[in-house]
Amino acid sequence: MKDELVRIPLFNDLAFDAPATEGIKYAGSKLKLIPYILQLARRVDAKTVLDGFSGTTRVSQAFAKRGYRVICNDIAVWSEVFGACYLLNKKEPKEYKALIEHLNAVPPVDGWFTEHYGGESNGGCAVQPDGLKKPWQIHNTRKLDGIREEIERLSLSKLDRAVALTSLMLALDQVDSTLGHFVSYLKEWSPRSYNSLRLRVPSVFITPEEHEVFRTDIFELVSQVSADLAYFDPPYGSNNEKMPPSRIRYSSYYHLWTSVCLFDRPGLFGKAKRRRDTSDKVAGSVFEEFRQNERGRFMAVEAIEKLLKATRSRWIILSYSSGGRATADELNEVLDRVGRVLEVFELDYRKNVMAGMKWTNEWLRDAEEPNREFLFLIEKK
Repeated sequence: MKDELVRIPLFNDLAFDAPATEGIKYAGSKLKLIPYILQLARRVDAKTVLDGFSGTTRVSQAFAKRGYRVICNDIAVWSEVFGACYLLNKKEPKEYKALIEHLNAVPPVDGWFTEHYGGESNGGCAVQPDGLKKPWQIHNTRKLDGIREEIERLSLSKLDRAVALTSLMLALDQVDSTLGHFVSYLKEWSPRSYNSLRLRVPSVFITPEEHEVFRTDIFELVSQVSADLAYFDPPYGSNNEKMPPSRIRYSSYYHLWTSVCLFDRPGLFGKAKRRRDTSDKVAGSVFEEFRQNERGRFMAVEAIEKLLKATRSRWIILSYSSGGRATADELNEVLDRVGRVLEVFELDYRKNVMAGMKWTNEWLRDAEEPNREFLFLIEKK
């Protein structure tokens, strides 16, 4: 006889049981889940962790601060920059103070970012004479242009460059006029957009472990590295049939961070002035794939199964969103084929309630409800 579903409220016990992390606004942020990811990790005897889709690297930062050796990976160049800044750092924060003060003193200039992404205040209206909305006010894009050119001119080391770019992105994130992404901008300037761009030293830290930071396809990486525990949070595509795929592709959401890091002045298109290399035809992950194969299975689900089987880790923590393209029934079948589910955590975003589940398959009852996220601790066969 199956055990009854047992809900164990966890927020009161674990809300503060996680180290401080730092990052930009991010649609896929796992900030609220970090205490529970760490809780699951403590269930097993892991020393090394692979964070395969690291995003802003908050989860990687938390694992590193908890004493794990971290292998951090993402295909986004800005994620690699964050990873280098926080995981590869070997300096005290005060050692970066002179660099950041120097960048803050750089005079503003009219450059590429101002031309495409800077707007006049217009009495509070962000719509410009060209009919387009802008993500930043022009006084801040001028600072951005000046600082970005100076970072290039200084010929910094890889680590110093990563710290400077991280500082710049964190500062830009505090004065934007967006909803947290760059596929559309607000019609009215946000209050924070009137503030002046000012860099500060990121909250870097030093750990004794030798962490690694990669920017590569996850399938290539898992064939090359092994870790005791892997944490995967793939960019699940929306299961809304009316939502165009481009709306849920992370390369589109954060194209401006790519431009800030590369400073390559790419070709642009659309009202949001996205990079051409984030268009639907050339961007997107197989995990965001909205099509079914000839057997009627979602290609995204097959990608998850392929990844879990190829991963060289005894344990895996997998994030799953109820709004994702992978259906709960299909994912459940995948988990049964790959290994044994040891524990499941569920987060109901509407109620802001986290719960533990004793009988793993009972999660299917709640997976049909929107705004739920699940964490699975899996032991591979």
